Amino acid sequence: MTLLLTEEEVDGLLDMASTLPVVEDVFRAHGEGRATNHARRRVALPTGGLHVMFAGAPGMDAMGLKAYSVSSSGARFYTMLFHPESGELLAILRSDRLGQLRTGASTGVAAKYLARDGASTLGLYGAGWQAESQLEAVAAVKSLSRVIVYSRKEESRKEFARKLGQRIGLEVETTDQPEEPAAQDIVVTATSSKDPVLKGEWLSPGAHVTAAGSNSLLKSEVDREVIRRASFVCVDSKEELGLEAGDLLASLETGGLLPEAVFELGSVVCGHVEGRRSQEDITLFASQGLALQDMAAARLVYDRARERGVGREVDF
Repeated sequence: MTLLLTEEEVDGLLDMASTLPVVEDVFRAHGEGRATNHARRRVALPTGGLHVMFAGAPGMDAMGLKAYSVSSSGARFYTMLFHPESGELLAILRSDRLGQLRTGASTGVAAKYLARDGASTLGLYGAGWQAESQLEAVAAVKSLSRVIVYSRKEESRKEFARKLGQRIGLEVETTDQPEEPAAQDIVVTATSSKDPVLKGEWLSPGAHVTAAGSNSLLKSEVDREVIRRASFVCVDSKEELGLEAGDLLASLETGGLLPEAVFELGSVVCGHVEGRRSQEDITLFASQGLALQDMAAARLVYDRARERGVGREVDF
């Protein structure tokens, strides 16, 4: 029997506190070679597009895929979860909230392993849906003393500050000066901008940067100076280079960054690669997202749904 779960049901079963450890675990499994992940594949049509990503790992007892469509009416996200031994289709989930949480959790994992000791301030670019989970995740792994957010619209950043300040129990400052967030210990970009919102010249020594808003070769949230100044650059998966990592494309094409100098975050999590070597290093995580993260979160949702009797069963 296959379990069907709505967006509202998934939202009620998943939160950042539970998403962070399962995402960290799959980064570790990926770094140790105990998981299979394939980068997003796309179908583009004049009226819309279809995006599919798939993965599996014995350790999380799941394999599956996420597919989502994008059109003028918005995006629709679905995850299909299979049992790795029987091949049974365990569940079909609506997964917009799931994707938001696992994207934020990836940023949290990166901050945990790459931010310098004692990092306590966060600068955030973007005040939308995805920016919410970015802040939640960093606040969950670091003891933050200051958060400052910049976005193009004053109204949106002030509403974001009010809402997220209540959620994390810390005042969230706003600014109309784009260089201010870059002066913090941890800097996160979560925008829809096609052009850089973060300039490398603004960064302070020792900063950790996560660029989380671009998963296209046509978009870059950080300029080449960010990459030039970074002592360590990593991605979710090196398979993404040339497919999705728009933040790195210009530097890769001009030789400012060599493919051999780009690492995978999972290798840092499992201890195979040393990320930060000094308190003065600038580190960069260009986040594109792994299907493994979706599968880990989906498996957690499925197990909780079974325990709590949530969802509807369908016999295909």
